[in-house]
Amino acid sequence: MKLKPIVMIVASSLLIPSVFAASDAQRGQQLAMQGDGSGAPCLACHGANGEGNAAGAFPMLAGLDEGYLFRTMKAYQDGTRVNPVMSMNIDNFKEQDLRDLAAYFSQLSVPKPSAPSATTELLEAGEKLATLGNWDAYIPPCSSCHGPNNQGVDENFPRIAGQHASYIEQQLKAWQQGQRTSDPVQLMEAIAKRLSDEQIKAVAAYLASQPAQ
Repeated sequence: MKLKPIVMIVASSLLIPSVFAASDAQRGQQLAMQGDGSGAPCLACHGANGEGNAAGAFPMLAGLDEGYLFRTMKAYQDGTRVNPVMSMNIDNFKEQDLRDLAAYFSQLSVPKPSAPSATTELLEAGEKLATLGNWDAYIPPCSSCHGPNNQGVDENFPRIAGQHASYIEQQLKAWQQGQRTSDPVQLMEAIAKRLSDEQIKAVAAYLASQPAQ
């Protein structure tokens, strides 16, 4: 008889749903196509297959780390990362919605990069910065944080190889000008402030020309 209360507690605990269900990529696809009910759907800016839009500096989302995508969308919702377009278009999504969206985009195949339009000299300068850095100016190589070939490491250091040059350049300038402050240790802000405009163009062009694995 003394065991009955324990059994009842255990049994009742099994009926309590977890705070968040497992991420549902299929549901995420539906949300990406429909939007949050008030703004534009994800595909309007990021493409039908998460390929992004270089002309509009809308980033490629396909194949990015699921945790990184979720954290980024949460940052737009809570204001630690500011972009009026993003904030407006995801403000009505619940946390589970964001998890499902992140799962969907993370599972999409990454398209091959388009042929680079930058000059050979610019690409070579960008390759040197991305792979070797410029230690005289206290600029570490991108790969020291973003992993071998800049393919990403985890939710903290996303893949940047194959990302659109326009988006990389835009974000580096945002770090440089203090408009992006979501990094708690201000690592990217410190590095970006040491880069010249020409160096930003170079490293963005080189990274965009690299295949994402």
